[in-house]
Amino acid sequence: MATHDVLINDSALRSHPEGVAIALQLPWYRSLWLSAVQSVDVSVDGDRVAPERLSLELAGGRHPVAELPDRWDVLWFVGDHPLLVIEQEEASPVGASHRIELSVVLRLPYMQIAPGTPEGPGTYVPNHVTVDQELIVRDSASTGTPSDGTFSVTDRAGAEQSGPAEPAATGELPFGLGLTLYSATAELVAGQLDLDSTLQRVADLGIGPGIEIVASQTLRSYPDVTESFVERWRRSFDRYGFTATSFGANLDMGRRNDRDMTLDEEYDFTRRLFDGAHRLGFPLVRIQSAKPELLRRLLPLAEELELKMAYEIHAPHGPDSEPILRVREVYEELDSPLLGFVADFSSTMRRMAPTLLGTMGRMGLDSAALDRLQEIWATDEPIQVRQEEFLGYLRSRGIDPATLGPFARLAFNMQGHVDVEAWQEIMPQIMHVHAKFYDIDEDGQEPAIDYPRLVRIFADGGFRGWFSSEWEGHAFADLGQVDSLELVRRQHDLIRRSVHAR
Repeated sequence: MATHDVLINDSALRSHPEGVAIALQLPWYRSLWLSAVQSVDVSVDGDRVAPERLSLELAGGRHPVAELPDRWDVLWFVGDHPLLVIEQEEASPVGASHRIELSVVLRLPYMQIAPGTPEGPGTYVPNHVTVDQELIVRDSASTGTPSDGTFSVTDRAGAEQSGPAEPAATGELPFGLGLTLYSATAELVAGQLDLDSTLQRVADLGIGPGIEIVASQTLRSYPDVTESFVERWRRSFDRYGFTATSFGANLDMGRRNDRDMTLDEEYDFTRRLFDGAHRLGFPLVRIQSAKPELLRRLLPLAEELELKMAYEIHAPHGPDSEPILRVREVYEELDSPLLGFVADFSSTMRRMAPTLLGTMGRMGLDSAALDRLQEIWATDEPIQVRQEEFLGYLRSRGIDPATLGPFARLAFNMQGHVDVEAWQEIMPQIMHVHAKFYDIDEDGQEPAIDYPRLVRIFADGGFRGWFSSEWEGHAFADLGQVDSLELVRRQHDLIRRSVHAR
């Protein structure tokens, strides 16, 4: 199952002194506060478990499920597999079989649909994940918490290394080439990779030297950076010859359920992220908010830390979309060379990604519904209008949008169809590129994104920053279906070919 859908695996049911427990995987690509968990509903062998008999064991703490919406200060790190404890009159023995029906609803605290008011919090994108599966109780001793997703337990600093692989033909490009480690999300969330093993594989494949991170996915101490992490990060970068490019800083406006963050809280949260980016050697922070009052307060801090602030232009918006025009007006007012944009190629797609359509088909949409989805996607209506039109279509067909998890909305949020020429107008302000892609076909092309045209526009337009490959197919592809980092290598080949194709 794709990252957004996975709650458990086949060995998730574990013995527990108080009854039985389920090892959970966070069904999202980045760490979330426990307050993001809005509800948990469990049935065992057809009998619904009373909420007061459910609790979550995470990082040495025990949290009643009913109280999770108030735990805005506890982080569920992507590499953690906490235990959902189900209290029973008698503990289930190892080897027993149970049918588990599990439903979890998340509220994504940085993906705001509508801001809050003095009377209450804003509206945020939900993620509803359900499971109905027969599982066998495993010994609790085999639960082995996956690696913490930061660095492996074994410190390889003293191990003999052959040196970083030469990033093939990077010197032939007019811009730098690398990747965001977000590309390996599925493997990181499942515990198949941690940061150390990911960096080693990046070096082996020669797909550096530029390294970008999503802070909330990489830092167990998010939003802070510990000194021990800084030391090991620097040692690893020295070993492989990597360059830090962009530090992705989300802003969890909806961290609390009773209200949105205040401006002071937004500043403090972002300040901690800026400090961490500086200490890790990043020259640029991808910012999520461009509120004028917040930028005015952050600009002196950015000047002190010598950090560029780049607001991401991401689907469904483009450089001339109304929200981005407002950001450009703020930039013009502040007139600072530290303010710019991250260009995300999800904004300028020529069709919907085949992997997304395939996933939604497996989730129950027939060909007529998929055709209608693509027709609505291709119109020029505002995103909210297109989303509501599609949701209305689903309901008219008797299809519950909740069965598609977040995809009924994210299909529009994640993929835009602005003309690629639009990037030229703001090229001097583009500081970094998210070279988003979903597929590489048998001909070495990205079927949904016109890479030859995009690459030439940026090369000819004078862009000299970093192209950071961002494979987002993990949102749709099942774990193990593809090799994410090998796909990045193939995309790098496409980018190089596109530079020289005339």
